[in-house]
Amino acid sequence: MVNIMAIATFAAGCFWGVELTFSELEGVKATAVGYMGGATDHPDYASVCSGATGHAEAVWIDFDPQKISYEQLLAVFWQCHNPTTLNRQGPDVGTQYRSAIFYQDEVQAELARQSKAALEACGAYSSPIVTTIEPAGQFWPAEEYHQQYLKKRGQGHCSI
Repeated sequence: MVNIMAIATFAAGCFWGVELTFSELEGVKATAVGYMGGATDHPDYASVCSGATGHAEAVWIDFDPQKISYEQLLAVFWQCHNPTTLNRQGPDVGTQYRSAIFYQDEVQAELARQSKAALEACGAYSSPIVTTIEPAGQFWPAEEYHQQYLKKRGQGHCSI
């Protein structure tokens, strides 16, 4: 039996808690934190935090679509952050903390658009959803000390 893996990439504020949330899901095989959506090659944490690169803190998710669907990942994405705050999650402010879905192909793009439209139509949030839906560009892994940051330190989820 061939095990076909798929990739999803999301930005939902500080990547530490978002990574931990997705890493705990059945069917998620690996996660990594990094930077996506900007114009600078090989960005580092300091340059991304400066706001000069245009990158968002993002989470790369390697998942088994036979065990967890992209739609299920989208549901977790919407629940693990506030998609109505522009360039902000809790105390973290800046474009690097924006809410974004970086799709890998047109199927993911359409599913992302449908899930966002369904949330808007049902009035799930009292403010407009500001999440962007963009094609995935180059994912630049963050520095090693950011990878599995909360898990390595035995800390629970960040709260916003």
